[in-house]
Amino acid sequence: MSTITTTNPATGETVETYPMMSEAQATAKLEAAHAAFLQWRSVPHADRAPYLTKIAQTLRDNADDLAALMTRETGKLLKDGLREVELCAALFDHAASTGPDLLADEERTHGKGSRGVVTYQPIGVIYSIQPWNFPLYQPVRVLADNLMAGNACVLKHASICTGTGLRLRELCIEAGLPEDLFQVILIDHDTSDALIAHPLVRGVTMTGSDGAGRHVGATAAKALKKTVLELGSNDAYLVLSDADIETAVKFSVMGRLYNNGQTCVSAKRFIVTDAVYDAFVPAYVAAMEKIAMGDPTQDDTQLGPLSSTDQRDTVAGQVRDSVAKGATVLCGGTVPDRTGAYYPATVLADVAPGMPAHDDEIFGPVAAVIRAKDDEDAMRIANASRYGLGGGIFCRDEERALRLARDHFDTGMVRINSFGAADPNMPFGGVKDSGYGREHGGFGMKEFVNIKAIFLP
Repeated sequence: MSTITTTNPATGETVETYPMMSEAQATAKLEAAHAAFLQWRSVPHADRAPYLTKIAQTLRDNADDLAALMTRETGKLLKDGLREVELCAALFDHAASTGPDLLADEERTHGKGSRGVVTYQPIGVIYSIQPWNFPLYQPVRVLADNLMAGNACVLKHASICTGTGLRLRELCIEAGLPEDLFQVILIDHDTSDALIAHPLVRGVTMTGSDGAGRHVGATAAKALKKTVLELGSNDAYLVLSDADIETAVKFSVMGRLYNNGQTCVSAKRFIVTDAVYDAFVPAYVAAMEKIAMGDPTQDDTQLGPLSSTDQRDTVAGQVRDSVAKGATVLCGGTVPDRTGAYYPATVLADVAPGMPAHDDEIFGPVAAVIRAKDDEDAMRIANASRYGLGGGIFCRDEERALRLARDHFDTGMVRINSFGAADPNMPFGGVKDSGYGREHGGFGMKEFVNIKAIFLP
C-alpha cells in the first residue's frame, strides 16, 4: 500500500507516515458523510450554530499544539500559525452568529400578489480539495460555512500537511460534531477524479494553481457538479505618484513575506510610478535586506523556510529564468548554503513581460518591481495580468484610491494603504484565471445550497 510521508522543511526530518486509502475506502468515507448529512440537514440553523461555536473554542484551546504542528509540516512561522488558528476560530464564530439570519427563508410575492417563499436548502456532500500553505485555514473556510448551510464535507488535503487535516477532524469530533459529517481522505489524484464524479458528491471546491483548477473544474463539469475555485494570483500593488513611501515600504515588505511568501492573495508585483520610483525602490530593498531568516519556531525570525525543497527549487528556478531574460537582482536571489528549504527575501527589478516574475505566480519571498510612466500606466500594467485575485493601492488620496479600486482594478479584492490576507466579514475570491465563487462574509454559505422557489396560491 502506498504511503504519505510528511517532512519538516526546516530540518529535513520526517514528521510522520500515513497509509493512503483505496478508492473503496474513500468511497466508504463519502457514503458515511452522506448518511450523516441526511440527519444534519434536519437540524435547524439556530441549533447548528452551537456546534460551530464549540469547535471555535476547541481550536482556541488547542492553538499552541496546532500552530506547532503546522510549523513542523510546512515551515510556517509559529507566530503566524497562532494567528491562523484564531482566524479559523473567528470563521466558525462568524458562521454561527450570522448564518441563521442569512439562511432564513425569505418571503416574496409572485403573480398578482400571491405568496412566494425562497428557501436555502443544503444539497449534500461538498468535496473540498485544499493546498498546504494555510493547513488549517484552507479547509476551515469551506467547512464552517457548509456545516452552517447543512451540508457535509469530505476533505482531500495536501499531502505535506496530512497531520493538520486529520487533527482538525479529531478536534471537530471532540467538540461534539457528528463523527461522519466531516471526513478526511488520503488519496491520489486518480481516486480524487473518481470521487468528483461520484453521485453523492454534490459540489466541489478547490484552492490551488490555475492549472489544477482547470483540471478539477473540467472533471466536475463533465459530471455537472458546481465548483468554487480559488486559484492563486500575481497580485499587483500600485505605488502611485502621491504615495506615502514609508507606508508603502512597510506594507510591501509585509505583503510579500507574509507566510514565508506563500500566500495566494499577497503582494507579488510592485508597480511603481516614475514620480516615486527612486524614493520607493531603494527604501524597499533596504528593508528586505534586513529581514531575519531562520528557525520558524523563534519569535525573532521574520522569514522561515519554504514548504519543501521542491517548492524552494521551483522558486529558485523562476528567479533564474527571470534573470536570464533580463531581470536584475537587487537583493537575495541565491539559495543559501544551509539545511532546510530556505530562500532569502528577494527583489527583482527590470521585470518585463515574458518573465516568470512578471507573468506567473512566484510562491515564495520574491518581489517583482515594475516601473510605470504614471498612475494610469500603473493600472494598465496591473490589469494586463491573466490573474485577478487581489491587489493594492498606495495613495494618499483615499477617496481617489477607492474610486480606482472600485471602478478600474480588475480583481476580487483590493487593499488600500494596507495589507491583509482574509477577514471573516469580507468576501474572498477572484476573477479571470484566479477562479470564481466567493467565500467568507456570508457569501460562502450560499455557494452550495439549493435556492428553492416555492409558489403558494
